[in-house]
Amino acid sequence: MLTSVTAGPYTVRGVSVGGVYTSIHVPELGVLFDTGISPRSFGAIDTILLSHGHADHVGALPALLGIRALHGKTKPPRVVMPKEIVEDLSTALAALTKLQRWPLDIEALGMLPGEELALRPDLHVRAVRTFHPVPSLAYLLVRRVAKLRPELHGMTGPEIAARKRAGEDITDIEDRLELAYATDTLISVLDHSPELLDARVLIMECTFLDERKSLEAARAGCHIHLDEIIERADRFKNEHIVLMHVSQLYRTDEVAHILDRRVPPALRKRIIPFVPADGHWPG
Repeated sequence: MLTSVTAGPYTVRGVSVGGVYTSIHVPELGVLFDTGISPRSFGAIDTILLSHGHADHVGALPALLGIRALHGKTKPPRVVMPKEIVEDLSTALAALTKLQRWPLDIEALGMLPGEELALRPDLHVRAVRTFHPVPSLAYLLVRRVAKLRPELHGMTGPEIAARKRAGEDITDIEDRLELAYATDTLISVLDHSPELLDARVLIMECTFLDERKSLEAARAGCHIHLDEIIERADRFKNEHIVLMHVSQLYRTDEVAHILDRRVPPALRKRIIPFVPADGHWPG
């Protein structure tokens, strides 16, 4: 049932069908984006990043929490989300806890655009504003790497150690934009937050691919059309772009052909369509 693709150093696995359900796991970073579906293998994940509160992106969170005990998980997972939905989601989970007679607890962490949160010492998540009818966020995962200051290059190990003992700061911190996730948004997210285009890997929605849905209709639903990506083809600096959230208007076996036909070659070679390999949309 799960789709799995490789994008540089990262595995992108899960399910994404526009308007139905989206849930994507990147195991190398230890994060799950959205919970529109709850495969049992996702039950062990401790960090969940929710883009917004629509059911196809958050509806399976209670089921996911319910199966965590099967993985021996007793500590509530860390769930990051738009700050505006923390209270409503917490209230919903409290009601479902009564129904289930089992605690559906989370560590709820609300974020506003521009804020950062440390997921671990070397990995931070940055919230990015998106454009949807409800409060929503994209996420940028930033790896924070300590590098020896340039003026110390060429020194011996004992010399560097002596400077460190003397209290000198011997390293500079370099932020590496590793992976970005943007879904259920107008394309203007790329115009307002161009740093998404600098991430090593960009996972983004491309719900509509051709004339079967007009550009105006896509924008009315606050979704991205392939036309808009093509218009910005020369702006993408990402090494890999995983296009997901494709509408069921399209057969899975025609998605790659549409991309081949319509996308400029320099961009197409970096695009990985996130669609099932067996020719059928899940479910």
